[in-house]
Amino acid sequence: MNVAVSGTILVSMLAAAGFGAYARHAEAQAAAGEWAQRTPWGDLDLQGEWTTEGEYGVPLERPAEFADRAFLTEEEYAKRLADVQERDERDLRSVDVSTGKVDGPNAPIPHWREYETDSRRTSLVIDPPNGRLPPRTSEASPPAVQRCGSLQRGEPCDSYVDYGLGVRCIVHGGGFPDAMFPAVYNANFRIVQAPGVVAITYELIHDTRVIPLDSSSQGKHVSPAIRMYMGDARGHFEGATLVVETTNLKLGTRGASSDLRLVERFKRVSSSLIEYEVTFVDPRTWTTPWTAALSMKARPDDAGVFEYACHEGNYGIRNMLSTARYLERQAAPARP
Repeated sequence: MNVAVSGTILVSMLAAAGFGAYARHAEAQAAAGEWAQRTPWGDLDLQGEWTTEGEYGVPLERPAEFADRAFLTEEEYAKRLADVQERDERDLRSVDVSTGKVDGPNAPIPHWREYETDSRRTSLVIDPPNGRLPPRTSEASPPAVQRCGSLQRGEPCDSYVDYGLGVRCIVHGGGFPDAMFPAVYNANFRIVQAPGVVAITYELIHDTRVIPLDSSSQGKHVSPAIRMYMGDARGHFEGATLVVETTNLKLGTRGASSDLRLVERFKRVSSSLIEYEVTFVDPRTWTTPWTAALSMKARPDDAGVFEYACHEGNYGIRNMLSTARYLERQAAPARP
């Protein structure tokens, strides 16, 4: 059926079912200062393209010098912007390909980088108030340290399984919630909605989360035996906020246990801004829950969330492993 015709039929059905009530509800919210725009079926409208690149470079945990201050002073912010300009001039200058003058052998091509840092935050962690992760419990395992094959540690590994999931083009970071945090480039998202569901496509390594909204058949999480890099999400609306609970994560980000539960809040505050928070709940790992925050800023509708063809032309793994074998041969004693 033609999409336009389908949309017309849907709107007509909603109107016949009392869509006017949604309009009155929206008017009341506008009067209360909340975001009022709703989908034709009455859900909070989050649709569009968004980016978190403005938070690039903001540390996860707050440096001690800022104590309990969540935001920079005007003087500190001016210095951050000056540092950003200096960074951009250094990183985005033309590269002489013949000389290969880049940050390191595994550094991305400079003009790929997208990090228009403009955040005033002193840290992404906003709770506890000191911006630091709470103490780990006595039973918590220490976070795993990647000893090779990361963007920071590019030396050859023994096997492809030793390389990070991002290097292997499987998922950004450890999956979710790392996909929400900006890293070098492609910190862009597309949100689309349909009755009973919200979907978020991430440009970086290109995953899509499909989030069912609560109903009698969708409210429960799947069996704990089923584990996914992006987890199992269930959502519901609280006024101008989408609340999403995610469990069943395949990897425990930052050394979390398999019990980790993430609670996200997408609060639409204007046509160009969604304030995002994610709370980590894992009593086996941390003595208290903790929360990180990001600002999701609107992008032009035609900016595009492009295909991230990571595997195509990805010679990195092959080259690094072949280098490892070469170094082994060089170190091996000569045969008689």
